[in-house]
Amino acid sequence: MHDGSTTQRPPAWRSTRQRDAVLRVLHDSPEFVSAKELHEALAATGGTVGLTTVYRTLRMLERAGHVDVVRDKGGERLYRPRPTDGHRHYLVCRGCGLSLAVDADAVERWADGVAESTGFAEVEHTVELTGICDRCRPRPARDAAPSRP
Repeated sequence: MHDGSTTQRPPAWRSTRQRDAVLRVLHDSPEFVSAKELHEALAATGGTVGLTTVYRTLRMLERAGHVDVVRDKGGERLYRPRPTDGHRHYLVCRGCGLSLAVDADAVERWADGVAESTGFAEVEHTVELTGICDRCRPRPARDAAPSRP
């Protein structure tokens, strides 16, 4: 969530009005957001940023390590600004899209161990955890009459 401070730009970011607008809307989004949703939010505020520019900007931010990315149940990529202290892993509800950052120290240690044992460098990883949150989980009917034999 945006904290009111100036939006931090990635290093080597060539500032344009359109890129800055995408970055601003992305930082103002409280949850993960798709490129199409960002584009719609920009249009709703009178912005004239093309969808292609939104996709290009998000790819650039992803390559530079400035956004965390998850996929929704349809496989669409969703974006959220990455905290300055590194990437996060999220548990995402398949029903409503609620996302919660989770402690993933074990995942990080495992990835570091794999890199060390194989001699690889600059190892990156993606872990996607999905489930159904408490709000979306179906509840048993309370008023259901017991079945008769």
